[in-house]
Amino acid sequence: MLIKKPADIQPSEITPESVYRRRREFMRDGAMLAAGAMLSPLAAPVALAQQGDALKAAAPAGLTRTPPAPWWEGKFEHVQPAPSEEPFYTNESLTPYEDVTRYNNFYEFGMDKSDPHNRSGEFRTEPWSVEISGEVGKPGTYHLEDILKPHDLEERVYRLRCVEAWSMVIPWIGFPLADLIKRFEPTSRARYVEFETAIQRDAMPGVRSRFSIIDWPYREGLRIDEAMNELAFLAVGLYGSYLPAQNGAPIRLVVPWKYGFKSIKSIVRMNFRETQPNTSWNDLQPNEYGFYANVNPAVHHPRWRQDTERRLPQTLFSRQVIPTRLFNGYGEQVAHLYKDLDLARHY
Repeated sequence: MLIKKPADIQPSEITPESVYRRRREFMRDGAMLAAGAMLSPLAAPVALAQQGDALKAAAPAGLTRTPPAPWWEGKFEHVQPAPSEEPFYTNESLTPYEDVTRYNNFYEFGMDKSDPHNRSGEFRTEPWSVEISGEVGKPGTYHLEDILKPHDLEERVYRLRCVEAWSMVIPWIGFPLADLIKRFEPTSRARYVEFETAIQRDAMPGVRSRFSIIDWPYREGLRIDEAMNELAFLAVGLYGSYLPAQNGAPIRLVVPWKYGFKSIKSIVRMNFRETQPNTSWNDLQPNEYGFYANVNPAVHHPRWRQDTERRLPQTLFSRQVIPTRLFNGYGEQVAHLYKDLDLARHY
């Protein structure tokens, strides 16, 4: 099948939010019916399968199809839809696909919000592997296909909150980070997980820019108990199809109770360690970016207030400003992780 170049894809070809929502509801209802009537296990994802060709024909920027069939071939035809209740779902309005994929921070491609979409067309996601190192029983370099093989993909609709005070609601597809971590058998010395983003200098204008302020590669980290929390999620898709390059293809982290920069994109390394890792923004501006980066409306960033947020999309005549909730509204699931911390000090 021919995959179109980013410049050839028209907004009309992207699955609209309303169509996606109807498909998702059909999938959920189908799953419930199948369970009650003992129908074929393929009944639930029928709607997603029917949309497969249209979604693939509107392939996001930066991904090209080359023989043999890419890892995502058939992967999104049997996705378990998210339940219709928190914390793995919210009925808040989804941010349209076009905004999710065109308004983004991915500094390897540039500093402007439009740069990741406009400048990621040469980014390569095949072949892809992730190095597992440090305090684990099964270190090694694993191909993406082998990482994904044991995991059933599921949908989760999470809020995303940026420290710059804008926010989105995104339907991700992936699997729990904890499930992957257990496979590598962390030792008792593994207290933190360090993540590293890919570097492709020829395909990432921001990396080779002489004005870059980040010491590449981009690095992030979590405490092991944060990484094992039920909400921490490895995403390989959004809106029913695979991730576009600008959103962290082919595999990225989603940590919905933290500011967006903690959800590292295009992961190539996970290092399990006893000591707290250095992280890119904390190294660059420690007075502005702490290690934890939990969404906290009571602790303001020096440049942006944190008690409100702009929910995208925004237009000149329609600006939705809403209150920000502690832990981005996921306190019931994660507040216990920080019961002994001063959240104003450990920000």
